[in-house]
Amino acid sequence: MSEPLADLEYDVTDHVATITINRPDALNAIRGETFVSLIAAFDRTDADDEVRAVIVTGAGRAFSAGADLSGGSGAFAPQPTAGPKSAPRDGGGIMALRVFASKKPVIAAVNGASVGMGATMTLPMDVRLASENARYGFVFTRRGIMPEGCSSWFLPRVVGVSTAMEWMLSGRLVSAQEAHEAGLVKAVLSADDLLPAAHELAQEMVSNTAPVSVALTRQIMWRMLGAEHPMVAHRAESEGLATRARSGDAREGVASFLEKRAPDFPERVSADLPDIAGLADPPY
Repeated sequence: MSEPLADLEYDVTDHVATITINRPDALNAIRGETFVSLIAAFDRTDADDEVRAVIVTGAGRAFSAGADLSGGSGAFAPQPTAGPKSAPRDGGGIMALRVFASKKPVIAAVNGASVGMGATMTLPMDVRLASENARYGFVFTRRGIMPEGCSSWFLPRVVGVSTAMEWMLSGRLVSAQEAHEAGLVKAVLSADDLLPAAHELAQEMVSNTAPVSVALTRQIMWRMLGAEHPMVAHRAESEGLATRARSGDAREGVASFLEKRAPDFPERVSADLPDIAGLADPPY
């Protein structure tokens, strides 16, 4: 049995891991223990071949109010790093990079307020669904700090630089509907429909797909957002296709199609993920 994760609920059903931030009395604000548990939860989903997709949500009426400010401005203190010349690392950035490195698709089911780190941690998730009660807040300028969580990289790529600028510079709250219109959110749902819709979407990613192909596809799609030329994508795709075309998964994919049956892909992410152009193990 897996060790419990502080401040989280962790459940695996039908190949989908649901990670619930569980500090409802504190609006799921992220303290040190929560941060450590979130990193450990993604380590667990990556290592478990029974997990094919991940949903992240919050308990109660908030998704996450961001960093726990109950201890004062020290909540913004960066994580220490080795070496005298190394700048201390932003904890929200470490969290965002861990989500980015996930070998499984990640869906955010944003059930309420999603503010600060609670908003930036959703940006490297692959799809965001929101309850009609959700609100986003990139509130850093209103707290006397600046963007964190790699959000200066992710947010303009998700909603465009003009919208990202306006949201960041004003620090105002953004409704679920506005977030949907800007492309941050795929759909706005009632509170009761949010998690069922997230699980239905996760099953679309799980059913009839090869886990190794999903892991590599997720990484190449994200990485190519920063490529300077389509030739970079062409080279990575060519290397990937040459490798995957010789795999047992490819043989099973073709055979199941010709035989008109559901596939049973043999390869597993934990053992069979090839290192194609560095896609298999992105740093965090």
